[in-house]
Amino acid sequence: MTHATRRCTVPAALACAVLLGGCAAGVGVSVPVFPGVSLGVGVGSGGNVNVGVGTGVGPVGVGVGVNQRGQVSAGAGVGVSTGVGNSGARVGAGVGTGTVIYDPKDPRRAPPANTNADNVGGP
Repeated sequence: MTHATRRCTVPAALACAVLLGGCAAGVGVSVPVFPGVSLGVGVGSGGNVNVGVGTGVGPVGVGVGVNQRGQVSAGAGVGVSTGVGNSGARVGAGVGTGTVIYDPKDPRRAPPANTNADNVGGP
């Protein structure tokens, strides 16, 4: 992995961490799929398992993810990281914010009530 790839991966990982943890604490792991884009998986403090994709430039990252309840979240964050020995792995910390952009159980998204349109010719 090149230095530039690692540098781009860090913000992406942090963005995934933001999504994976929401505004609460969480832990996650991300893997670069190509320069500047990472896939991540993690668990938030409430036990939410999340999968996300993120990208970033410099210390700023953004991403989107989905949890086991089908909620889709988007987030942005900033952070720093450092290499772990000569392994190529990195460890970092960051802060950010995220929000749910789609919730399948949101009552405002409920299907309309039956209007009896199926009984056009019947009682």
